[in-house]
Amino acid sequence: MMEALKVVLVGLPGSGKSTFGKVLAKELRVDFLDLDRLIEQQSGKTIPMIFSEKGEGAFRELESKELERVLSNKESFVLASGGGCPCFNDNMDLINQKGISVYLDVPLNEISSRLQHSRVSNRPMFEGLDAGEITLKLKNLLAQRGRFYDQAKIKLSGNDFSAEFLIMELISILKSQSDS
Repeated sequence: MMEALKVVLVGLPGSGKSTFGKVLAKELRVDFLDLDRLIEQQSGKTIPMIFSEKGEGAFRELESKELERVLSNKESFVLASGGGCPCFNDNMDLINQKGISVYLDVPLNEISSRLQHSRVSNRPMFEGLDAGEITLKLKNLLAQRGRFYDQAKIKLSGNDFSAEFLIMELISILKSQSDS
């Protein structure tokens, strides 16, 4: 029996983890999960509410617990992690132990453009910022988080990667794991 395929997408906010994750999950014929949505379902509160009521530390604890719960799942899935998820509580180590991590390395100017044209109310970190401030915030986040993202097993760079290409990479990794 083949082991469950657990693909965990990591990267900056706005890098396309949810959008690309849905496409990838459909191609792989597995469930798509969004870690932030799962946290909201479990807690009964939105992410911004958790941050404002309990602070980032409490949110990161909830996030780590939910990540661990999801990764212990016996089913195959594609998971969009939150942008900061890999950077706290040894989460990146856990992701790499129990799944295949994929870093969506999208150029900052592309992410900035996406964030300017999206509903930033879902992204409190960027609310009220102009284009330059968004780009600066992204640069700072990447400086803090890049070393965690770089631990991913697969890195997709650019702003136009395909599910088909990633599936070929996944197959190659799975074959090398089964050969060893």
